[in-house]
Amino acid sequence: MIALLLWLLLLVVCWPLALAALILFPLVWLLLLPFRLVGLALEGVFELLRAIVLLPARVLGGRRV
Repeated sequence: MIALLLWLLLLVVCWPLALAALILFPLVWLLLLPFRLVGLALEGVFELLRAIVLLPARVLGGRRV
């Protein structure tokens, strides 16, 4: 709700900047999407490595985190 009010205030005070933000936001989101996907994949790889490294401790009955 506060974001909408701030955007409306920006629209009243400086409408060209508000319209530019409205147009550029989806473009920036699309440009950053591959980086989010790479981050998600790397997070999965690191979780897999963590599970592999901690597997002997879990098999031997180590305490759970």
